[in-house]
This record gives sequence, structure tokens and C-alpha cells, in this order.
Amino acid sequence: MSVKLDDIVSLCKRRGFIYQGSEIYGGLAGTWDYGPLGVALKRNIVNAWLKYFVDGWDDMYLIDSAILMNQKVWQASGHVNTFHDPLVECSNCHMRYRADKIDADKCPNCGRAKTFGKPRLFNMMFKTNVGPVDDESSTTYLRAETAQGMFTNFKNIVDSFQPDLPFGLAQVGRAFRNEISPRDFLFRTKEFEIMEFEFFIKPDEWEKNFEKWHKDFYSWFKYIGLPKDKIKEIEVPASDRAHYSKRTIDFHFDFPSLGYDEIAGLAYRTDFDLKNHQKVSGKNLEYRPKDGGKPFIPHVIEPTWGLDRHVLAVLANAYSEDMVGDPSTSSGQEKRIFLKLPDKLAPVKVAVFPLLKNKPELVKKAREVYKQLKKEIRGTVMFDDNGNIGKRYRRQDEIGTPYCVTIDFQTLEDNTVTLRNRDTTEQKRCKIEALSKATNGS
Repeated sequence: MSVKLDDIVSLCKRRGFIYQGSEIYGGLAGTWDYGPLGVALKRNIVNAWLKYFVDGWDDMYLIDSAILMNQKVWQASGHVNTFHDPLVECSNCHMRYRADKIDADKCPNCGRAKTFGKPRLFNMMFKTNVGPVDDESSTTYLRAETAQGMFTNFKNIVDSFQPDLPFGLAQVGRAFRNEISPRDFLFRTKEFEIMEFEFFIKPDEWEKNFEKWHKDFYSWFKYIGLPKDKIKEIEVPASDRAHYSKRTIDFHFDFPSLGYDEIAGLAYRTDFDLKNHQKVSGKNLEYRPKDGGKPFIPHVIEPTWGLDRHVLAVLANAYSEDMVGDPSTSSGQEKRIFLKLPDKLAPVKVAVFPLLKNKPELVKKAREVYKQLKKEIRGTVMFDDNGNIGKRYRRQDEIGTPYCVTIDFQTLEDNTVTLRNRDTTEQKRCKIEALSKATNGS
């Protein structure tokens, strides 16, 4: 089955995963709002990432730094002077595009040929002012990356926790880039979230640590169910690397309608950031070894994952269609759309139904089972009595709920329920007291 990006966008809008930002006013390009199920899916990805990399490691420190920072941070990091994209403008319709992302001979908007002038550099940072006076001293920027908050807190963590090298700072946070031509749903947006580490190391150990993180990326993709054959890596040449990087590997996922494009990256930032912050701030950012060795500025390995692109990749990989029903009956078979999500990522873990909503005894028992599972299940449990049982199953399949529990008249007799599996649609009887174990996936 070939999944198209429009299929994902339609499902997300229909089922409350993701909506267009400012939709009632016609939207704002490059902005998207997460609905209840989208928030749950994104939170589950973050929780899996924290469990896998932060909670399971002894040398990781989770922080949450401010979005607004002193303008000198961005001057020292090089973003003010180097964070540019080449911009071209159509002389006919005056639309602007990234020069490296279009056919330079034809305008995608008006179709006129040879209307572009020479590329100009465009700084992608969002500039703003802090305080009541709009002058140069009040200038700051919405952060273009989460990394700088970790570099500016390096000394704080060392002073507070006295970690040994190597150690990492971890952060999940929002970043902002004034994209010239935002497009492709969640893929290229003006604001987005990043899951990221700055891993501080001894300078002569960078290659060893780089290779370890290289392998960890594939372990992570496997952990959240992204198949290896949909991942490829790109060794970024020196001419295309960021100004701070000595080596970068980009990891690309095979997105629907887009093909392979970036979902994560691994960079060796050397001591570029700490060295520059020490120079501009005047603060000593050297690490003093506990064995009495000579102080030095650590080097940094930076693993980065785009959270919104992970949401899109997980949805695309999970999007499935099949035929269900008995072809020999009058109703025959029908196409079913379902999200084959890993249990750990599914926004709703279990849905509980009364077979009939107009039978008080079934509704009462279903409410009891629902409340019990909410206490016992790691994740969201949903109660649904809207429409017939077939429509409820289709609704839950479309949002990726792994298990549905139906309370029927037999439940009132023997305390068993019908337990339905999303992927196979198979149903079996299950004791209520065994439901928690049967449905509590990792």
C-alpha cells in the first residue's frame, strides 16, 4: 500500500490529532495545532525518549531552558552572523523561495520563467524586543535551537552535580525558524520541537563517542517501531555542514509523498560553543578533572531528533488499510483504515464499550470496568458508547487503539468481556480481573 501525505493530513484533522494553526482565520503558513490525540502521541514519543536515553543512563541531566535569551548568546554562537538561507524573489509575482529548494528557471507560484534574480542571504531567526523600549539594547531572538540553553547551563550543572566526563545535558523544547517557504504538513514549519543532547567529552575521545551514538540512533528507531529499511544516513560534506560542526551525519526517513528526508542528526560540535561563550561572557567554562589534571574545555557530541517529524514518521509508518468482514454475507467486506501503532506510543491504550447504550445495567458495568482500567493501565483509557459497535471499532482502529473491551449481557452472568485486538480484529472472552495484564503493553 502506498500512503500519501494527504491521507495522513486527512486522518489527523478528522480524528483530532493535528489541526491547521489559526484555522478559523484562514490559517498561518507553517503553524499547526496539536489536538488531544496528537498531544498524547507526541507526549508518548517524548516519554519513550526520556525512558530510553535519560532515565536509563547514569550520566544524563535533563534541563528546560528559557526560550528567550540574552542577545549575546546568539552573537557568541555565531547564529546572528551565519544562520542564513539563500533567498530568491520572483520579479513577476514577488513570491520568495529558498534558492536551493526550487527550479531556478520557473516560479512555482506564477509559472513565469527566468524571473529570479541573484540569491540573497536571509537570516532565519525571529527577532523581537524585550521590555518597553524598542532599541538595539532590547533586541533578542526566539531561539533557533535548544542547544544554546544547554551550553549556557554547562557551568551550573558542573557546579551543582560535579559530574565525571563524559556526561550529557538533555532537553526537549520548542525552537523557531522563520522559514521562507514552510510546507509539507509537519515537516517544515516555523515553530517545532526538538529532543536533543549535548554530550560533553574529552577531546581525544570524540570518535569513540560519535560511533557509539551512531549505533544508538538505530536502536532508538527500532525501539519506536520505525523499520531500518525506511532509514538511511547521509554523511554531510564539509561545504554543507553547520558552522560549528566538524562531522555530521543526517538520518533520513522515507516520508510519504516526500521521499527520504531528515528526521534526526548527529554532529560533532568540537569545543566551538563553550569556547566562544567563555570568550564573550568572560566566564571560565573549563572542566576541572577530579584526578587533578589540567583544566580544559570539553568537546561535544550532539544527537538531535525532530519531535514533530517523529510524529509524522510514526503516523506514516503506522497508517494501514485492509479489508474486514465476511464476503459471504449480505454486508460483505469493507475497507478499514487503522493505525498500527506500537502499544507504547498509542494515544489511547484501551477503549471500553457497553454493547448497548440504552441498557442501564450494561452502561453501569462498563463504567465500572472503565474506572478500574484507568487505575491499572499505563496510559489513556477511553469510554465510548456513541453509535453501533462496528462504528466504534472503526473509530478506535483509526486512532490506533490496540484493544477494545465490550461489556455485553454475558458479562453480567460470568464477569467476562469481549476483548478485541486492533491488528487482527480477533475477539476473545477475557475475565475482567485479567484485563489489565492482557492490555497493558509496554
